[in-house]
Amino acid sequence: MQRKIVLFEMNEVPFKILDQFIRWAPDSVMASRLPGCRQYGTLTQDVSSLTPWMTWPGVHRGVNDEQHRVTEFGQDLSEIDRAYPPLWEFLRKNGVRVGMFGSLHSYPMPKDLEGYDFYIPDTFAAGSECFPKKVSVFQDFNLSMARESARNVQRGVPWAKALQVLANAPELGLKLNTLASVAGQLMSERAEKWKVVRRRTFQSVLAFDIFMKQLERTKPGFTTFFTNHVASSMHRFWAASFPEEYDEMGFSDEWIRTYRAEIDWTMRQADRMFARLVEFADNNPDFQVWVATSMGQAATKAEEVATQLYIRDLTKFMRAIGFEPEDWSLRPAMLPQHNLAVTPGLETKFHEAMSGFAIDGKPVGFRRREAGFFSIDMGHTGIDESKHAATLHGKKMSFDSLGLFNQEIQDKSGSSAYHIPQGCLFIYDPKDRAVKADRPTIGNLDIAPAIIQNFGIKPPEYMQRPVALAAG
Repeated sequence: MQRKIVLFEMNEVPFKILDQFIRWAPDSVMASRLPGCRQYGTLTQDVSSLTPWMTWPGVHRGVNDEQHRVTEFGQDLSEIDRAYPPLWEFLRKNGVRVGMFGSLHSYPMPKDLEGYDFYIPDTFAAGSECFPKKVSVFQDFNLSMARESARNVQRGVPWAKALQVLANAPELGLKLNTLASVAGQLMSERAEKWKVVRRRTFQSVLAFDIFMKQLERTKPGFTTFFTNHVASSMHRFWAASFPEEYDEMGFSDEWIRTYRAEIDWTMRQADRMFARLVEFADNNPDFQVWVATSMGQAATKAEEVATQLYIRDLTKFMRAIGFEPEDWSLRPAMLPQHNLAVTPGLETKFHEAMSGFAIDGKPVGFRRREAGFFSIDMGHTGIDESKHAATLHGKKMSFDSLGLFNQEIQDKSGSSAYHIPQGCLFIYDPKDRAVKADRPTIGNLDIAPAIIQNFGIKPPEYMQRPVALAAG
């Protein structure tokens, strides 16, 4: 029997955090429902670096990074999509009605929207267009907030865009208690300024209201929702929640006290989302809720980060290395990366220019992809311009002349936790609530063919042989 599936993409959350959260919040919905879910440890099968913009394409396309070659935001994916289409597009072409909300590498929108009940691209989209069109008002606000708060959360609010969202709140599906929570957040920041970091989570909270409105209205056969809010908190505040995991602690006791509960707080927001999905599935028992993470995180080093070096003015940087604005175009990126595409014919010139760019005598990393696409790795920590130099082909240059900026980090956090191959998948099925004791390990590439097979469709030959992951 075919079942409808909601794929809740809770980025990078390992079972360690889920189990700890249940101890923190024994009255949570996850505490009551997780024991009755089918649970699997997942293992990422990528062979290069572990990043969400590479591991999620593996989950969505059923092949690893060597095959799908999706490595950066803003890549031209047209050829890759033809060879290894993402789940939402593969299922749509095979007659399954689809809703997609925020999954990575979902921009640009498909030219053919037949078969989609809704399509809202990810927060690295170059434009705010959505389907249905009315959601574009929120997406415009969402993209603005994401870009302004890529590393430090900005205290300002783009009020013109925010007021447009408020004016359309009922139609979008924003709930009164959500709006009240946002107002409470803004008030709490006045009393405790450090709480501004929670704004990242409220972007997901607002988005989830809109997602649920679309899900409840259309009830597609397959739908996705992506959230990064817990992953962001784990990267920054793992050392505050688990200080005992570090041989050397580089953070103060005050820092630990301030941020100790942040992972717990972000997980409580994820639990509220899960609770609404569980309630939806209970009321619509032809649905299953699949919660996947693509990989996990674990402790690294507990080191305070005072500053990170970024390219603040990319136009100035490009001019400094010999390129005018008409020679290149900006592409989406997650700091500390900067992505761009140069005009055809200038790829070699840019490659040579970047090969001569160094910070403190060490070459700055960059990668070249198809169609003139380049990604630059910045984010150098602890750089003091009075002691460290930027050089271009051996010539010393000031940071300002290159458009560089040494950004002070507001919460002093680096990455006290980072990516590991081990993630998780658990499946809530209102028709199958028996207690499941074990957590067998599967590959993250097993998820796509299992979902496809659920709909009575034969997975493509390039995918692994399907594994039965849920009861029918």
